[in-house]
Amino acid sequence: MIHIAPSLLAADFANLEESVKRVTDAGATYLHLDVMDGLFVPNISFGAPVISALRKKSNLCFDVHLMIQDPIRYIDAFTKAGADIITFHLESCKDPRAVIREIRARDLKCGLAISPATPVEEILPYLSEIQMALVMTVVPGFGGQAFMPECLEKVRVIRRIAKRDKLKLDIEVDGGINEENVALTTAAGANIIVSGSTIFRSKRPKLTIANMLKAANANPFRG
Repeated sequence: MIHIAPSLLAADFANLEESVKRVTDAGATYLHLDVMDGLFVPNISFGAPVISALRKKSNLCFDVHLMIQDPIRYIDAFTKAGADIITFHLESCKDPRAVIREIRARDLKCGLAISPATPVEEILPYLSEIQMALVMTVVPGFGGQAFMPECLEKVRVIRRIAKRDKLKLDIEVDGGINEENVALTTAAGANIIVSGSTIFRSKRPKLTIANMLKAANANPFRG
């Protein structure tokens, strides 16, 4: 199933509750929450307290994307804050399997992300241990960047292996995705689509999400 996950990074931070309600009413099923620490990426966003406050106001699937160094230190905090999925970066820690174990021990879905510079081969040994692979289609750290279509070959490789090995694996893409290019991502094998400013800054977010879903569903994985 294809899900649209608006990225909170593009929301109106002075009116977060209303912003989340607006995209929920528009048909979003996931909310993508980018947590940045200023160390792993050169930017700072928000942390567990903001997620905890929003959790009380939303029933969306909270897709928490940790762009932080040594994420294992904060698994408890984001679990308590209300995460449904915790995704961390392969590049952010020395022992990815230890982080995977900590997330799964809390009965949460575990996602593993790779940045554009990371070869796809580095994530492959972990596919059977996670529930979601996140392929970044921009350099992590800032919203509003241009989509990097060359990253979609990684998506194709991961989807082919998941199908071959009969893995129940979601593949998420994040970065510069809009109505014009969303079809490329699903044709490559993605099924969870993160989109920030395209949705949050749309004057008609319901139509925007509907158009994205229409294009996505019309362009399934082509092998």
